[in-house]
Amino acid sequence: MTTEPIRAPAVAATFQMMPVASLRPYERNARKHSKKQIRLIARSIEEFGFTNPLLIDRDGMVVAGHGRLEAAKVLGLTEVPTVRLDHFTPEQIRAYVIADNRLAEQSGWDTQLLTMELGELAKLGGNFDIRLTGFDTPAIDALLCPMQADDDEPLEPDVKAPPVSRVGDLWQLGRHRLLCGDATDPRAYGRLLGDQPAQMVFTDPPYNVPIAGNVTSGDRHGEFVMASGEMSPQEFTSFLNAVFMLLVANSVDGSIHFLCIDWRHLRELMDAATVSYTELKNLCVWNKANAGMGSLYRSKHELIFVYKAGRGAHINNIELGSTGATAATSGPTPASPPRPKAARSAWPCTRR
Repeated sequence: MTTEPIRAPAVAATFQMMPVASLRPYERNARKHSKKQIRLIARSIEEFGFTNPLLIDRDGMVVAGHGRLEAAKVLGLTEVPTVRLDHFTPEQIRAYVIADNRLAEQSGWDTQLLTMELGELAKLGGNFDIRLTGFDTPAIDALLCPMQADDDEPLEPDVKAPPVSRVGDLWQLGRHRLLCGDATDPRAYGRLLGDQPAQMVFTDPPYNVPIAGNVTSGDRHGEFVMASGEMSPQEFTSFLNAVFMLLVANSVDGSIHFLCIDWRHLRELMDAATVSYTELKNLCVWNKANAGMGSLYRSKHELIFVYKAGRGAHINNIELGSTGATAATSGPTPASPPRPKAARSAWPCTRR
């Protein structure tokens, strides 16, 4: 009995340095690279060198490595390493452009090992920049110092059924109303509030950070529709300003708005809020239980800006302690509403 010999797979063995100007991207490449990602790739090339050659066809068209090519242009490189795929048919090239990106998405992270590695790298200190791993500081903080749920928070229900909410659905949850909608859509506010403007606002806008590969390694959480890492600082400022203007337009004159943000995005939020609001009332600090890692100083806080909308008198249930109540600008107030402690932090500015 004879068996067919196992055929070895083809090997791309043609390696050469190619002028950047001679290479052209595949016009129908469906994989998109944000400006932020290109900057991260460029930073990686600066630190580690060009460790992953571009894959090209015999005519100089890029099959894999479009992001690396753009990063090379950002760095001003005139030549890049390439591997020419002479053995590919035109059909294989089209399929591989997709496969090279799609197959990488099928892997996941061992969170325990990843956290261990990042934790040890974060302890190196000195001139080592842990962001060279591709994880930015918020993502590293989320992995190394995950937020602990408050004891008085209800556990998430174990729901096996698929979600049924669609854009436009309005849910009545006791005395609360929850709209599945778009905060940049003026019509959404009318549907949610009717003819009663908001007395107070507590909002935690997206931080313009991608979810995939940063906050989570799997597909449990989808990307934000907007401000998920694709915006420049100017675009993010405009995005925040547009939302803030709608919040003001749908709030009572003199209402207080609590705006959560981390220290990395102070400029964008303040630039946007300066246009939208009439007065910065204060800055509250969420004093976390554990310090974060992955930055020069280990941050043990998050920030909540307190702005006033309009020029009317704002609600003040404190009145310098005349009611027996007190409030401080620093405390264990989580920055992600709606949570019981977050609601208590906003109590001085609402009739509820």
